[in-house]
Amino acid sequence: MGPFSPWQLAILVVVLVLLFGAKKLPDAARSLGRSMKIFKAETKGLREEDGADSTAETSSEPASAASSSDPDMRQLPTTQASATRTDKSEDASADEQIADLQRQLNEMKGNADEPHRNAS
Repeated sequence: MGPFSPWQLAILVVVLVLLFGAKKLPDAARSLGRSMKIFKAETKGLREEDGADSTAETSSEPASAASSSDPDMRQLPTTQASATRTDKSEDASADEQIADLQRQLNEMKGNADEPHRNAS
């Protein structure tokens, strides 16, 4: 029978109908279903990302180990160089994003002021 008997389930349904009303229950169930679907999709996406990241790391590690006689000495400079390149590109993209957002803000401020000028 499971953890609940049929009588307990019937009482639970009656209490839910009394608390939430018959009109709200289908909407609540529908929104709960949508939320569950979104949650499952996000967790699936995270699992796929983790799998892709670990696959990329394992495939790059044997190649670098085979190409260098002392992996500790050769790996350090390339890691620092790529980190520097990434920092510079992130700074540039962040600066572009800030400039774009500032431009949008100025446009919105200008558009917000125009109706006030026309109204007076």
